Amino acid sequence: MRIEEVTGGVCAAEGFLAAGYHAGVKRQGKDLSLIYSPTPCRAAATFTQNRVQAAPLHVTRDHLRNGSVRAVVVNSGNANACNGPQGLVDAQEMAATTARSLQIEASEVLVASTGVIGVPLPMDKIKTGIEAVTKRLDTNGGADAAAGIMTTDTCPKEAALRCSVGEQSFQIGGMAKGSGMIHPNMATMLAFITTDAPVEAAFLQQALSEAVNDSFNMISVDGDTSTNDMVVVLANGSAQGSEIQAGGEAGELFQKALTQLCTRLARMIARDGEGATKLVEVCAHGALSAADARLVVRSISASPLVKTAIYGEDANWGRILCAAGYSGAELDPERVDVRLGDLLVFSQGRGLPFDEAEAKEILKAEEVRITVDLGLGEASATGWTCDLTYDYIKINASYRT
Repeated sequence: MRIEEVTGGVCAAEGFLAAGYHAGVKRQGKDLSLIYSPTPCRAAATFTQNRVQAAPLHVTRDHLRNGSVRAVVVNSGNANACNGPQGLVDAQEMAATTARSLQIEASEVLVASTGVIGVPLPMDKIKTGIEAVTKRLDTNGGADAAAGIMTTDTCPKEAALRCSVGEQSFQIGGMAKGSGMIHPNMATMLAFITTDAPVEAAFLQQALSEAVNDSFNMISVDGDTSTNDMVVVLANGSAQGSEIQAGGEAGELFQKALTQLCTRLARMIARDGEGATKLVEVCAHGALSAADARLVVRSISASPLVKTAIYGEDANWGRILCAAGYSGAELDPERVDVRLGDLLVFSQGRGLPFDEAEAKEILKAEEVRITVDLGLGEASATGWTCDLTYDYIKINASYRT
């Protein structure tokens, strides 16, 4: 079983083309992206659990029932959320315009949007842009497509893997966007994944749900779960070979690779949190259950007090312990250990003497690890967040203007 990193993003998988284009939804930069497979794909998706959901999610859910997908069209700069019946009409028109340009069925097109809420889509620009972006589709278009889905992101986010086991081999690639409004209850961001693996449909959904649970659902930037978020995976089977199902080496490899790819993209999102200067990895060990371990990780990751302390390079372990204590997980403070990097700062119910200068050096790094050992069981979980800085407030205080 082998997994290696390759380039190409969503175009790393055989048979996929992509492109990005500036349609004018945003003042500058690409704001419209398209992924296309001439070969029909099996598809799976997960969606935000926010009860307020944008129009594109309803259209995409409906089209997924078709069982065959060939394209994903995405605009940035406008969420097409909370626009009433017109929002649904516009999302449907995005799919229809894409279908006409590609000469496929509208039901084979998935739709996504990201950006400001409550502003109608500029459909003249969107439709003209879709017609233009279809003409730019290319097997090397992954990077442009990744740029086209950015909002407050400071950099595009893409990754790809080549995988092999025995005589079976396939590629899997992806792109994501996300910088603010990140606290997944599914996945608070957008991510689009392509693979040429011949994956059985039910297993594709199972594998995606598991991968999302261990990756995108374990990141937090600001505690806000968005209205537009989805993760979509398309599998066109171009790599040939036996159908990959749950169980067996090929199924194990696909699950491992999909989770690894999603984790790579999730870490990029956390690292690029609005105004962030550090990526923070939070690990919980020794929990009675995986659910408890996840509660502890997510509680610490979402704590503004923990995140501001990391920004200030202040080894205030009390904030970490406090967040673990109110997480809802089973916890006995007399059995908890807390570490910053490898530095043990709390154990057996009390703080330990430590070198403040050493702790500050640990917190100065661009990547900081917090570890909490509950000392109760064998379960563990890992998640990612970022520090909370003055720039986060500046960015979000004037998001619409």
